[in-house]
Amino acid sequence: MSQVLVRGPQDDIVAAPPSPPPLGITAWCARIAQSRGFEITIMGAIAANAVLLGLETYPSLRSSAWLNALEWLFRALFIAEITVRLLSYGRRPQDFFRSGWNVFDLAVVAAAFIPGLHGDSAILRVVRIARVVRLMRFMPGLRTIVTALLRSLPGVGGFLALAIVTLYVYGMGGWLIFAEHQPEQYGTIGRAVLTLFVLLSLENLPDLIEQGIAISPWTLVYYISYVLITANLLVNILVGVIINSMEEARRLEQEEASGSSEAVETVPVRADPVVINQRLGDLRRLLDELEQDLADRDGGSTRPDREPARG
Repeated sequence: MSQVLVRGPQDDIVAAPPSPPPLGITAWCARIAQSRGFEITIMGAIAANAVLLGLETYPSLRSSAWLNALEWLFRALFIAEITVRLLSYGRRPQDFFRSGWNVFDLAVVAAAFIPGLHGDSAILRVVRIARVVRLMRFMPGLRTIVTALLRSLPGVGGFLALAIVTLYVYGMGGWLIFAEHQPEQYGTIGRAVLTLFVLLSLENLPDLIEQGIAISPWTLVYYISYVLITANLLVNILVGVIINSMEEARRLEQEEASGSSEAVETVPVRADPVVINQRLGDLRRLLDELEQDLADRDGGSTRPDREPARG
């Protein structure tokens, strides 16, 4: 069992006592849960379960007995996965619930056994579809994107508020200009906002401009300003918010990864004052011996090789 040298107070190198390894079933579950083969197996099971859900959409296969047997096989496999992860924490199973992914996995797997969820119920199908989301746990890139989206929610909320105000103002303007001649697109504020929301794709913009020019000379000003503000300005703001959040999420993930790898080396260890005094005493004695040795050498070099003969 190797020891780790860490830097303690007063730049003393202190040997940190190694943590005792887990014993028995805990050690075995910890090795399994941290192995790459375990992650690949669970990823393959989740992907295969997604294929199974897709096959059940075909009426000819929906009531197949072997598909039902495979569904129960996947349930047993996911239960075994959660059990291994939970047992890997040993005497501190509460630490399992500190990870949001662990809580999500447990909720998705356990929801399939809620009383009343059986057969072809829509809620059970939603729960089974949620298993596919678990793939993000094993893909760092997807985890970064999800973290970025969660971190961008405050900025996206402000963007949505601005977008709603813009759509409402332009919807009222469209109702005032085109409601009489285009009641299907601008007859009410609801239809006007829906028309403008679809217009964000710019797919039907030429047709609307062509129809509007025959109605009002303000058509070009109305549509050009709307496209510049929404399709360009607002969309670019949204993209900027998400990209900024993604950079922050990637930076935090890198800091957590580097922090976990250097955690053992940076843990401060409080040294015993008695030990420090003993080491200082040893250093003083060593310095005294070195000074004495140097003094003896200097005295020997200046001493004559032979004494002068006495008369």
